[in-house]
Amino acid sequence: MELVFVTREGCGLCEKAERALWALGVPYLRRDVDRDPELFARYTFRVPVLLWGEEVLLEGAFGERELVEVAARLGGGTWTR
Repeated sequence: MELVFVTREGCGLCEKAERALWALGVPYLRRDVDRDPELFARYTFRVPVLLWGEEVLLEGAFGERELVEVAARLGGGTWTR
């Protein structure tokens, strides 16, 4: 299973969250909410969203600290289960 980062162009919160993902070297699949009807129906006003399968791990404003906390919850600081 992989992390999915739901974003949209021109979203300042999304850009901040993506910089945190890059900074920590977190592997993820980037999906644009405005280009995917299924994601649009679920997350239109909730971006950025970080998904693990169907589970929402983070949404809204998040950065490195929140990502580290999520990594610890997922299994000792790694992004695999």
